[in-house]
Amino acid sequence: MTVPLYLASTSPARLALLRAAGVEPVLISPGVDEEAAVDVEAGRLGRPLTAAETVRHLARLKAEAVLDVTVDGRPLDGLVLGGDSAFEFDGEVHGKPHEPALALERWRRMAAVGHGTLWSGHWLIDHRGGAPRTSDEHPSGGAGRVASASLTFADDLDPRELTAYVETGEPLEVAGAFTIDGRASAFITHIEGTPSAVVGLSVPVLRSLVRGFGVPWHELWTSPTAGSL
Repeated sequence: MTVPLYLASTSPARLALLRAAGVEPVLISPGVDEEAAVDVEAGRLGRPLTAAETVRHLARLKAEAVLDVTVDGRPLDGLVLGGDSAFEFDGEVHGKPHEPALALERWRRMAAVGHGTLWSGHWLIDHRGGAPRTSDEHPSGGAGRVASASLTFADDLDPRELTAYVETGEPLEVAGAFTIDGRASAFITHIEGTPSAVVGLSVPVLRSLVRGFGVPWHELWTSPTAGSL
């Protein structure tokens, strides 16, 4: 019997990754104000969050934000996954640039530095039966992991290329102002780490989390019939 996976994200890249891995999730928009959430957590800690802390915290918030959603009038009955990504270079953590001017300035800096680290946070909640399943190992019913991958950019990036790339709009709503499964793939020459983590979700990490709840990975494999919310 297939165990449903609910993805607290509307990212086309994460959806494509899961589909390629044989998993057809139900997409649910989490509606989390990421910048505000990071500011609140930083205020609670009294210091800025590290890149790993940022993506783990936001992944958890996103997963927890959708737990009360119903599908066809029924509560979620399966595994709930939240994910988040951030790009770190030159000692700073960057999320989505949103604005073309910011994306272009970021790319100019990344081209000059030449490398950085993409961080992907994952938070999985065992919601089988319609409520979080708690245990001594998972007192909240959830578990999280962070994956990272180091990237090297081409050393001959042309300012005209960067301007043209930003004008496509592709980098505006993705962490780090690039996506390796799109036009920016031509600008990245080397990856060290889990390749799927660069897209925003480490499939091996997800498999490990799933198995940690006693669910065999292949029980998530489905045919592409699930919908989205």
